[in-house]
Amino acid sequence: MGNWPELPVGSAPVGALLLGLGVALGGGLLIGLERERRKGRGPDRQAAGIRSFTLVALGGAIAQALQQPALVAVGALAVVVMAALAYWRSQAGAPTAAGGALPSRAGNGADPGMTTELAMVVTYLVGVLAMDRPALGAGAAAVVAVLLAARGSLHRFATRLLSEQELHDGLLLAALALVLLPLVPQTPVAWLAGLQPSVLAALVMLILLLQAAGHMALRLAGPSAGLALAGLMSGFVSSTATVASMGARLRKSPALAGPCTAGALLSTAATWLQATLLLLALAPALASRLLPALASGAAVALALGAHLAWRARRSGVGASWRPGGGALQVRQALVVAALLTAVALVVHQAVQRFGDAGALASAALAGLADAHAGVAAMGALAGQGRLDAPLAATGVLVAIGANCVTRTVVAVATGGLRFGAWLAGGLAASLAAAVLAAWSSGSLHG
Repeated sequence: MGNWPELPVGSAPVGALLLGLGVALGGGLLIGLERERRKGRGPDRQAAGIRSFTLVALGGAIAQALQQPALVAVGALAVVVMAALAYWRSQAGAPTAAGGALPSRAGNGADPGMTTELAMVVTYLVGVLAMDRPALGAGAAAVVAVLLAARGSLHRFATRLLSEQELHDGLLLAALALVLLPLVPQTPVAWLAGLQPSVLAALVMLILLLQAAGHMALRLAGPSAGLALAGLMSGFVSSTATVASMGARLRKSPALAGPCTAGALLSTAATWLQATLLLLALAPALASRLLPALASGAAVALALGAHLAWRARRSGVGASWRPGGGALQVRQALVVAALLTAVALVVHQAVQRFGDAGALASAALAGLADAHAGVAAMGALAGQGRLDAPLAATGVLVAIGANCVTRTVVAVATGGLRFGAWLAGGLAASLAAAVLAAWSSGSLHG
């Protein structure tokens, strides 16, 4: 904009004014285009279309450009009055030349809502916003247009796909995230080994979100593919929490044993993939050294999980099952959070009593609580040159191996012995493959 002449209009240069007017024009056209397609044809069409919305947006922009707050307020009031009149006309039916009235929007079976009228008011505000913050105004116009265009999908989701219990669960999640979570203390607590209560609350929230993600994946993709995909994606956030969520769902719906176990195993594949990403960021040389091991561990976990998902899909296990009840198991989330807190307390006490017995012991202790914590510690030390490559590589595998113990305990606690045995077998197979690949490639020795 540096080439625009500084000819002030009010207190803004011409370039900024033209940019704001252009954004208002584009936003009004975008929203108006969508409304034009919805207004219908013939004498009972709705009042506002592409020209009306464009003029409303430009009116807001011009009022704001003149820097007269009273004019902006009067313009907003005028738009509100016009929207109200348009709504009244659509509900009552417009008069005809013969003295009668056209069918009203409510009387002819059309949706009696006031979306178009509200969109007109919002479009005026978009025009006002575009003059001071063009980028924000453009984004607001795009969001409004998308919401208007997605009317059918949103209506179907709210009335057909979303059950009453799922709506309550969504409101509960929103209340926890927006009301309760910000109120939890963020200062470390001594009797929690220095942990922050806000971290524990966030962990509970994470587990509940994973439960909801798994539930919606079930609804959209079916038991086999839905749980497998949810497990893999959720594993990038927390494999332990994903295992807990799958175990809780299995205990609630035993017919989903195969898909739940597949999802849990696929979440362990995400651990190997995320460890690779961490090491690439912290210590590229160590990541290159361990690449055969990390790839082998991920490949085995992916193969086992995909095989179980394929078997469940082929045999039709759970094919007639439909999600029932709510998506959240709050009690199970609290149990898992308490279990992981207990692991953290044990680690803290062991470090205080025995000290740093060595890099491998530290990696194992960190891995009990979180595999990525141990991997990150080894990667950081290796990247700084404070740890030689073979020892750091061994520490990475030790951290992941220690976390396998935690995930097995969580699996037994949430899904039962059979679920725990399947997961333990998959974890052992992927870890063994990784160790064998690391030894064969010389990663564990100089």
